[in-house]
Amino acid sequence: MSLGHACVDVYQGAVAALVPYFVAERAYSYAAASGVVLAASLLSLVQPLFGVLTDRWAMPWLLPLSALTAGAGVALSGVTGSYPLTLAVVAVSGVGVAAYHPEAARVARAVARGRHTAMGWFSFGGNAGFALAPLLVFAVMATGGLRASPLLVVPALAGAVLCAAAVRVAGSGAGSAAAPAAVGEDDWGSFLRLSGAVVCRSVVFVGLGTFVSLYVRERTGGGAGAGTAALFVLYAGGAAGTLAGGRLAERYGRLAVVRRSYALTILAVAGLVLVPGPSVYLFVALTSAGLYVPFSLHITLGQDFLPRHVGTASGVTLGLTVSVGGLAAPALGALADATSLRSALLPLIALPALGRLLLCGLREPAPPGTAATAAERSDPLDPAAR
Repeated sequence: MSLGHACVDVYQGAVAALVPYFVAERAYSYAAASGVVLAASLLSLVQPLFGVLTDRWAMPWLLPLSALTAGAGVALSGVTGSYPLTLAVVAVSGVGVAAYHPEAARVARAVARGRHTAMGWFSFGGNAGFALAPLLVFAVMATGGLRASPLLVVPALAGAVLCAAAVRVAGSGAGSAAAPAAVGEDDWGSFLRLSGAVVCRSVVFVGLGTFVSLYVRERTGGGAGAGTAALFVLYAGGAAGTLAGGRLAERYGRLAVVRRSYALTILAVAGLVLVPGPSVYLFVALTSAGLYVPFSLHITLGQDFLPRHVGTASGVTLGLTVSVGGLAAPALGALADATSLRSALLPLIALPALGRLLLCGLREPAPPGTAATAAERSDPLDPAAR
C-alpha cells in the first residue's frame, strides 16, 4: 500500500514540478502556470464524495483504476496543443488522485490496526512519491522537454500493479469487505476545527510547491537545477517527517506534535521568504518538517473524530491537503505577476499561525473501541490545550 501510494502521489508532485517548464517552453505567466495547479486540484475537491461512497461500500477495484487515471492525465499534459486542453488532462489526473485516497486510507487503516507508525508508513509512501516527482520530471524533461511527458506514465503502471497486489493480499479482511461497524460517537466540532487547520496547511504547501522552484532560482541566480533542488528538499523532508510524526505521536500524543509542527512552520516560512542568501535551502527543509510531521496525524485524528464516517474523514483530511491549496494558487500567481514572487509568498507566513489557533483546545480523541484515559486525552506538553 505504501509503494502504491508513492506511485499515485508522484502525480500530485509532478504538476508543480512541471510549472517551470510550462513557463519556459510555453511562456505561461505566473497566473496561467498556477492555473494548471488549480486544474489538478479543482476536481480533486470531489475527494470527500469518494469518502462518503467508501463509507457505504468497499471499492478496492478503484485503487488500480485511479492510479492509471492519475498517470494518464499528467503524461498527456506536455503534448497537448492548447492551454484549455492542458487544463483538461491535468484535471483528469486530479480525479484519479481524488478517487484513490479515501479507499486507500480505509484499506491502510484496516491493515494498520490503529497503529500510528503503520499509518505513518502508508503516508510515507505518498510523501516519498511527492519527493521523487521533481527528480522524475527533471530527468524526463532533460530527454526532450515537454514533448517527453508521455514517459511519466510509467509510475502509474507500476502503481496499478502494486495496488492490485495489495488488495489481493489483504483479502476480504481489509480490501474487499465493507468497513467494520464503528464504535464511538462523531465529534463534528473538533473535526471541523482540525479541517480548518488542514486548509491552512494546504495553502502553504501548495503555494510553496508551485512557486518555490521559481523563487529559489530568482533568489540564488541558479538555473533549473537550483529550483529542482529546492522543490526536492521541500518534498523529501516530508518522507522522513511523516515517519517521525508517527513515532513522536506515540510518545507525546498526536495533538502535542501537531501543534508544535504548526509553530515551527510559522518560523520556517518566515525565514524562507525573508532571510536572504543560500540559507533559503535550510528554511525550505525546516518548512518541510513543519508541514509534514503532522501529515499522517491529521488523517488518524480525523478518523478518530469521526469513527462512524472514516471514509468521509479520510476524504476531507487527504483531499484538503492539496485541493484547497490549489484553489489559492492562481491568486498567489496573480499577485506575483502584479508585484513579485516574494510579495506573493508573504501571506503564507500567517496561515500556519491561524492553523495553530484553530488547534487550541482540541482534545485527543479516543481510538475506536477504547476508552481514553485522562492522560491520553490531554496534551501533556501544552497547558493551554487543557
